[in-house]
Amino acid sequence: MISATVTVATTPTLLVAAATGTRTIYLHVIGNSTVYIGGATVTTVAGLATEKHTSPIPIELRDGDSLYGIVASGTVDMRVLRDN
Repeated sequence: MISATVTVATTPTLLVAAATGTRTIYLHVIGNSTVYIGGATVTTVAGLATEKHTSPIPIELRDGDSLYGIVASGTVDMRVLRDN
C-alpha cells in the first residue's frame, strides 16, 4: 500500500489517478475543513462531503476511474491510501 498526503484546493484536485482494474482506496481528512469528493468536475455543491475526525472512508474505484477533491476556501490536507 502507498500512503500520500494531498493538499486539496478550491479547484478540483486529483486525489487518485485513473488506473487499470478495480481497487479500493481509503481517504482521511487531516485538515479542519470539509473536503468534497467526486469526478473531475466535482463542486462543493455536488460533491460527497468528507470531514475530519471520521474513520477513513473506503472507496472502490473501477477501471479508469479517477477521484478528485475540492474545498470551499483555502486548502485542506487529506491522506490517501491506495494499492501499489
